[in-house]
Amino acid sequence: MVDLSTDLGGIALKNPVLTASGTFGYGIEYSDFVDLSHLGGFVVKGTTLEPREGNDYPRMAETPSGMLNAVGLQNKGVDHFIKYIYPMIADCGSEVIVNVSGACVADYVATAERLSALDGIHAIELNISCPNVKQGGMAFGTTCEGAASVVEAVRKAWKRHLMVKLSPNVTSIVDIAKAAEGAGADSLSLINTLLGMAIDVERRRPVLSTVTGGLSGPAVKPVAVRMVWQVAKAVSVPVVGLGGIRTAADALEFIMAGASAIQVGTANFIDPAATQQIIYGLYEYCDRHGVERLMDLRGIV
Repeated sequence: MVDLSTDLGGIALKNPVLTASGTFGYGIEYSDFVDLSHLGGFVVKGTTLEPREGNDYPRMAETPSGMLNAVGLQNKGVDHFIKYIYPMIADCGSEVIVNVSGACVADYVATAERLSALDGIHAIELNISCPNVKQGGMAFGTTCEGAASVVEAVRKAWKRHLMVKLSPNVTSIVDIAKAAEGAGADSLSLINTLLGMAIDVERRRPVLSTVTGGLSGPAVKPVAVRMVWQVAKAVSVPVVGLGGIRTAADALEFIMAGASAIQVGTANFIDPAATQQIIYGLYEYCDRHGVERLMDLRGIV
């Protein structure tokens, strides 16, 4: 028998396979393809205090070995989630993690406070790649001070597991990780998308309405593995790795680099059952190599 379980800062996961925010909807959209109870957990789409329409179309584009997106956190707000979505997923048999976004610190805090009324939500994931509108649009997660300010404020309002999602668009992700840990993060997820751009040469204009967008998919995996390796060696809280994971071998790279869990993102668009195949692949790998406990491989590189 192979043990795939992992401890994510006090949260016991049956396996380390989670989904990435914005790629799996609210989970229910994928329930025809994946038994949600088989997953370690899933992160629902970015949730904000007020409803957001998102950016103008086109806001997604394929690129070699990846995709660009500039959806703009389209969602119906936290109150809609609490009233209509939560009752449908509360008893899914898997950990439900809510990705929380905001335009200012007060937005993050208010959203976390409202979610704290839901007993079935044991963790939230802070997206600190959002632009801080009160500081000229610079993302919270691009400075140690900005990251620490939002984490510290939410820590006071949210008493359960606090995961912080880090941006790779920084000079030193290790410094940002340490700042988030010092401000109260229980775990760190990385990486969020890399800033990218594509141009339609026939029309001579950017492909996306926003000009730039977030690059995800296999193209970013080597960068993500490197950053997870660096951060896992520098902090004491668990690290959740994501960025271009499509197979069990991809997941194992992140685990061997130091990740306690992984998130599957863009692969869900290509194969809705990608998470299920990764779980099966992890069992197969461990059986083939005589590994009784998957987490014995964590951080061996």
